[in-house]
Amino acid sequence: QVQLVQSGGGSVQAGGSLRLSCVAFGYTYSTYCMGWFRQAPGKEREGVAAIYTGGGNTYYADSVKGRFTISQDNAKNTMYLQMNSLKPEDTAMYYCASDPWGYACYSGSWFTTSEYNYWGQGTQVTVSS
Repeated sequence: QVQLVQSGGGSVQAGGSLRLSCVAFGYTYSTYCMGWFRQAPGKEREGVAAIYTGGGNTYYADSVKGRFTISQDNAKNTMYLQMNSLKPEDTAMYYCASDPWGYACYSGSWFTTSEYNYWGQGTQVTVSS
């Protein structure tokens, strides 16, 4: 049974940093597409970043490029999202997601929610001005 468990998040002032973690239970991923998404109140869930665990290729939304870094630790079955220079518009519920076949990454559709099969429980990030 695959389960993604998130940790991290919280409240921070603008310009601050936070790190999110996502631990995968139930499988050992090696060539999967893992992604981070976020959803603000009244808005659709949007892709933030993704990583293809087989080769380490990373993908970012334009809005977070240069500020956020996605990474993986295969030994710990864990994915991270380091968020620096946070802005109030980054405030949202953040979710990690997994596509076990990797298609979301190598097809170029990493930002599409329907490409992912498993989701974490979500963690709130609040950035105050």
